[in-house]
Amino acid sequence: MTVRAASSVLVGRHREIAALRGALGRARAGEPTAVLVGGEAGVGKTRLLEEFGGSATVGGARVLVGQCLELGEAGLPFAPFAAALRAVLRADGPEVFAGYEAEFAPLLPELGRASAALAGPRAVPLSDAPRGYLFDLVAELFQRLADARPLVLIIEDLHWADRSTRDLIGFLVRAARPGRLLLVCTYRTDELQRGHPLRPFLAELDRARGVERVELGRLDRDGTGAILADLLGAEPPARAVDDVHDRTQGNPFFIEELAVAGSPLGCAALPETLRDLLLARVDRLPEPTQRVLRIAAAGGTRFAHDLLAEVAGLPEAELEDALRVAVAAQLVVADRDGDYEFRHALVREAVHDELLPGEHARLHARFAAAIEAQPHLVAAGRAPAEIAHHWYAAHNHPRALVAARAAAGAAADRYAYAEQRRLLERVLELWELVPDAADLLGMDHLALLEQTLGAAVTAGDFSRAITLTRAGLAEVDADAAPLRAARLLDQRGRLMALLGKSDGRRELDEAYRLAAGGPRGAERVRLLADIAAHLVKIDPRQAARVAAEAAADAEAFGEDVALLHARIALLCHGGRDPERGLAELSEAEAVVRAAGDVSGLVLARVYQSDVLCELGRYAESAQAAEAGVAEARRVGISRSTGAYLLSNRAEALIALGRWDEAEAVCAEAARIDLSGVTGLHWLQLSAGLRLARAHPGADELVDRALTFLGRPYLWPNHRLPLHELAIEAALAADDKVEAIRAARVAAVDESLPQLPREGWPVLSAVARTAARVGDRDLSVSVAALATDLPVRHPAARAHAAQVAALLAVGDQALPAWRTAVDAWRADGQPYPLGRALLALAETAAAAGERDETAAAVTEAAEIGRRLGAVPLVEAAATLARRVGLRTPGQGGAGADLLTAREREVLRLVAEGHSNSRIAEQLFISPKTASVHVSRIIAKLDVTNRVEAAALAHRLGLLTEPASSH
Repeated sequence: MTVRAASSVLVGRHREIAALRGALGRARAGEPTAVLVGGEAGVGKTRLLEEFGGSATVGGARVLVGQCLELGEAGLPFAPFAAALRAVLRADGPEVFAGYEAEFAPLLPELGRASAALAGPRAVPLSDAPRGYLFDLVAELFQRLADARPLVLIIEDLHWADRSTRDLIGFLVRAARPGRLLLVCTYRTDELQRGHPLRPFLAELDRARGVERVELGRLDRDGTGAILADLLGAEPPARAVDDVHDRTQGNPFFIEELAVAGSPLGCAALPETLRDLLLARVDRLPEPTQRVLRIAAAGGTRFAHDLLAEVAGLPEAELEDALRVAVAAQLVVADRDGDYEFRHALVREAVHDELLPGEHARLHARFAAAIEAQPHLVAAGRAPAEIAHHWYAAHNHPRALVAARAAAGAAADRYAYAEQRRLLERVLELWELVPDAADLLGMDHLALLEQTLGAAVTAGDFSRAITLTRAGLAEVDADAAPLRAARLLDQRGRLMALLGKSDGRRELDEAYRLAAGGPRGAERVRLLADIAAHLVKIDPRQAARVAAEAAADAEAFGEDVALLHARIALLCHGGRDPERGLAELSEAEAVVRAAGDVSGLVLARVYQSDVLCELGRYAESAQAAEAGVAEARRVGISRSTGAYLLSNRAEALIALGRWDEAEAVCAEAARIDLSGVTGLHWLQLSAGLRLARAHPGADELVDRALTFLGRPYLWPNHRLPLHELAIEAALAADDKVEAIRAARVAAVDESLPQLPREGWPVLSAVARTAARVGDRDLSVSVAALATDLPVRHPAARAHAAQVAALLAVGDQALPAWRTAVDAWRADGQPYPLGRALLALAETAAAAGERDETAAAVTEAAEIGRRLGAVPLVEAAATLARRVGLRTPGQGGAGADLLTAREREVLRLVAEGHSNSRIAEQLFISPKTASVHVSRIIAKLDVTNRVEAAALAHRLGLLTEPASSH
């Protein structure tokens, strides 16, 4: 009986197929959807997707497939996307890239050959900006394809994915979210040991909307029997099914292998181990075929015919005969391009593991040499990574060293900075094993460290970058190369602040000392300018002095542009008049634009939107930030420095009361996932917004934001808003103890008096806490701080008026709150206006100003409803009920909340009488008195008679209500 090597039926996967079809249905409807298909090796992930892909194609969808390569973290970046886009190029031609062929060349080098021949050398990138632009273009291409017909993108073997591939997948899932696109990724669950980079990545994707996991389990006994019946062409004996199922535990690939390895019906002689099982069929092949398979296994799961022929060195006919036998045995399958692939990666791994040590090194060396001599033997762009992999596997350290450095350069050209850093780390590893490494690379070890540091910073791996600065400083001779040492110190100081480890001042001061004594020249000018820019947030005066020293030499060495970053930063942190600063920012923006300095251009936009917001010109700030985002995207830096523009825009939108838009912008910023404290601004804004809306996820975001306060250092402009958030979160939870603690911590922050923009909101929150809990000492502290804190702009004036109102007592309270409300109207922020109106209403109620109370409550409730600020709406409704008004928005004042008898009871409660004494006074029974007290507590929405008495005094409920209003 002939036994097929692979089953033609899909068994036991109805639920999984239904889940994939459901996901495609949602994608067809325009909902961005992703499915993560996990399962152990051999469980049938590829077979499942072949079945699904076939049905999707029949249903009118377009299916693209890409595979990750087992070169791993330091391997070929974006490999599955390159494969998918290559299929698009073959089917649609280069015009599908809409004139962006040069931009797509990092993924498909064949698109950029003509332009590359004309282009000059590429500059070293200062950020991951070009990669962000590439990500945007890929997302737009997929959107165009999906607009024509639903698109299914299948990425297999995600456990082998490099970081750049994971980053692009994350961008598509969390940020770009093209409509009518279904993204399906497969991965081996048995590969995800502790520390595997895919584990946290999958956890991140799980939190994204529209992501579904499908876990592919093993088959039951009936499934095993169905596969055996299909393979054997006849119903197998029950004992055979039991034996195979017991041995394979329902793994489809193992079932197929056992069926072929053993007796067709009895499956008698079953291999003892998985390795024996996988090699059983290989061992039955002719020796020439086994030899060709061993050679092919060194080349990877997929291998080109021409490359295999070059490495094997066999006559063409002999090679084809050997491959024909392997294909007939279904150990190898041929693809449409005439190349080959092991039917399952497990087979390739088993064969490769059988290579003898010398054979292993020799074969990998032959692959490396063949690809070096003829790069066209592998897909365009793959040669550097393949060569580096093979020389490393061949243990040829000198050639592996050189190849890894070349592959790192190629990775940078593809904007795969994480892979560039890992390859450079490999070069560092090999350096110690190669005596003449410096001669081979044309650089010293310190230069290699500096290059690796640059890659780590660009990739956003700040923790590793800190370690590399330490290694570089241990190696550099500061006396012989002061500017080199100063550059390392400058980088280390900035990284320390970005990670919240320290302010970096010690490192920056030492960097300046070395740079100041270094040789004059363009390099020194650039270094001093960078030090000044980094010092701005710590010591603006020192930053100005350093910038002035750099300026003294800048013109002589033609480095005027190098000073612009420091100049732009100083315009906003040097204590200058913001109006004048805006004009100078516009001038600086024109200069950097003319110079083509994209990072300086975006920096100017960031500060411009920031200053406009401080001046209370919120609409202009939002517009400037929005224009800056578009500009950043156009020049390819929307995911680096341009990310700050998103949080600036969100801040302005919050001030304008456009909260839904602000939420969307914060979500966009969140998906960029910035490193260190650079992502704190959007997080703090989003947490405050959710808190104000009583969003179910508010606590999680608040907790995430407040963890930053546990870091050894935070820039003051980051730290002060977190103090405000901590206080507001405690007050929202009615946790008076925590509110007092947070308020006292905030009140003694030494930066509060120096930063009025951030200080006034904090002081308002502290004052609100003091008023809420009746903390006299805290009120005194607030008053003292308010006396010295500058008041320059509309928001600061409104906060100052609000603080004065919160501290006011007696007859001063009502006019103070009227002034605060007027100030917030002038500033234009609706939410703080709504809160001030609510406080005004409460104060007016206590003063017996019923009409004013009704108007203020109604307006506050309307603001709350418009913003979706649930707590504000509820507080307005509660106050209206307590003072006897109709629910805000239902026609103004109505019947009093409390009856005349209840007012009499409340007056006696406020005097401290017990229920028995109240009964005596009013000539009612104690039980009736108790019922009245319970109703009063319920109507006033308080928890006990003490709170009821306090509220009665505060709202003036003990006075007789007017007869009509």
